Amino acid sequence: MKENLHDRKFLTLDIEYISEFVYGGIDGAITTFAVVAGATGAGLDASVVIILGFANLIADGFSMSVGNYFSTKAEHDNYHRHKALEYWEIENLREKEIEEVREIYEKKGFKGELLDQVVNVIIADKDVWVDTMMKEELEMTIDEERTPLKTSIVTFISFASIGLIPLLAYLFVWIFKIQTEHLFLCSCILTGIGLTIVGNMKAMVTEKNRWSAIAETLLLGGIAAALSYVVGDVLENFFR
Repeated sequence: MKENLHDRKFLTLDIEYISEFVYGGIDGAITTFAVVAGATGAGLDASVVIILGFANLIADGFSMSVGNYFSTKAEHDNYHRHKALEYWEIENLREKEIEEVREIYEKKGFKGELLDQVVNVIIADKDVWVDTMMKEELEMTIDEERTPLKTSIVTFISFASIGLIPLLAYLFVWIFKIQTEHLFLCSCILTGIGLTIVGNMKAMVTEKNRWSAIAETLLLGGIAAALSYVVGDVLENFFR
């Protein structure tokens, strides 16, 4: 029984990080594929595409994970600051806080003796009282398991792993010294597969239709790639 509960908790925590993986993966795939498309449009060699691609993976992936870290940390700090304030108000403005609890549950339809019982139960425990005020008054909740460090690591891993997919064809050709005229096409197909996987995961997070989420993800990737390819081609002709 304990093992089942542990497995269930582990699965729940995994699901909580799917959104981080999805958005990190989408960003990684689209930005790296845009670099590949732009470099291909400019007629650059496979080795240059690989260098630019990996530079994007490391720099943009790190930047995105750092931004995620500070964003999540700010969210946690803001929550705990308000929570500390609620504890202070309970200690120093007790009657006012009791009245606020009463008003909250009056609006929910509680009346008379039942209302008194609910209020008395809540104010009997400071932690319950504060949690109630955080959720009902301030409408603030937070997942303590979803730490800034964990979310930033997940973001970086997803960005790097999914973002690597557009480069796989170029890496394969460079490592095995193979000549092919369809290198960019192979990269497009691989990227499409990667975005399809991420789009499917995105549907799990947003609870949207699976095919709609996949189509949306592929469309965004396609637009980014097309723009980058055109820009690369135009600039290559301009500076020729």
